[in-house]
Amino acid sequence: MELDVRAIPPRERHPKIFGVFDALAPGESFVLVNDHDPKPLYYQLLAERPGQVDWTYLEEGPEVWRVRIGKK
Repeated sequence: MELDVRAIPPRERHPKIFGVFDALAPGESFVLVNDHDPKPLYYQLLAERPGQVDWTYLEEGPEVWRVRIGKK
């Protein structure tokens, strides 16, 4: 699954992403597509879902970032 958040208003992005993440079963993942480096999201996921996050950059800008986010 690919979740492209570029058209979603910024304040709605993290709640949407967390909803998708929380719906994953362990071992599942999705690809996040964003218009900037989502590093703050990474730290928020680590803080709020400790030990559950697998994070792999697939594309690192400058215009598009793609990250595979998985649930351990």
